[in-house]
Amino acid sequence: MFDEANPGMAICQQEIFGPVMPILRVKNLDEAIGMINERTDYGNTTSIFTSSGSMAHQFQREVNCGMVGINIGVVAPVAWFPFGGKRKSFFGILHGQLPDVIDYFTDKKVIIERWW
Repeated sequence: MFDEANPGMAICQQEIFGPVMPILRVKNLDEAIGMINERTDYGNTTSIFTSSGSMAHQFQREVNCGMVGINIGVVAPVAWFPFGGKRKSFFGILHGQLPDVIDYFTDKKVIIERWW
């Protein structure tokens, strides 16, 4: 984990596949959504940690990523979940897994939530 990362760092501007997680702190939910949707060309996965159900639902609706975690980090914990990358995180036919092949031209989003 890289705590107190900022959007200008290379780790926040590149898509890194590995056990790497930059932590970006924002002032409010709108800033977080704007940062994800407007400051990067990638859209593979994102997570939010919150105790607010309304903020979690707004985040999952508005963020432009293929996989969204609510109170959970890596959001593809099992192999049968579709790989849901968007924007520059989507190459070729990576969405084509099991039943997802039928929905190849559908723009899907995978949401995984964990509440205590």
